[in-house]
Amino acid sequence: MSTIEIYDPALCCSTGVCGVDVDQQLVTFATDVDWAKRNGAQIERFNLAQQPQAFADHVAIRQLLHTQGEAALPAIVVDGTLKLCGSYPSRQQLAEWAGITPAASIFTEGVAELVAIGAAIASNCEPCFKFHYDQARKLGVADADMRRAVDLAQKVKEAPARAVLDLASRYIEKKASLPAITVAAVSSAPAQSGCCGPSAGQAASATSKCC
Repeated sequence: MSTIEIYDPALCCSTGVCGVDVDQQLVTFATDVDWAKRNGAQIERFNLAQQPQAFADHVAIRQLLHTQGEAALPAIVVDGTLKLCGSYPSRQQLAEWAGITPAASIFTEGVAELVAIGAAIASNCEPCFKFHYDQARKLGVADADMRRAVDLAQKVKEAPARAVLDLASRYIEKKASLPAITVAAVSSAPAQSGCCGPSAGQAASATSKCC
């Protein structure tokens, strides 16, 4: 199996989750590297900020930095040969270089119908559910699998509803703990419009509300 060397630009770490901002490209690549290693790939990573000597010792990398600078990083070397520079490889490229046989796709017609059933639940589409339920039955999908797809879709669907209810509870509890506002203060306060209510330029007597 080939040896893959990855020469990263100056990073605080290779995971992509350091600091406030998350670098999704680094997160995805770190996941791909872990996957390749679990499948037997020999991969080593070098960080310019932490291992500058490794960059100086490799002839091709040293010349690359001399001609193109750090913009040429990341650089990927496979069995001593420079294969890619300026971007991270895909999982498929890693698999090809490492000699990993890709796993067979599990996205069968039955799985596709389970996904569609979940989407129908999430979107409250009765015709969609009935159609994809019938299709799944024709393909021999078990009722238990369809039930799991429905239950999972419902959990995902309910998550934002629970989140906004929690938000409402926090706001209401916070408001309840504040001191009472006097009538004079209310009457002197400027009129405010809601998120979907009348604008400031509309009649002051109009009642503002969210929807």
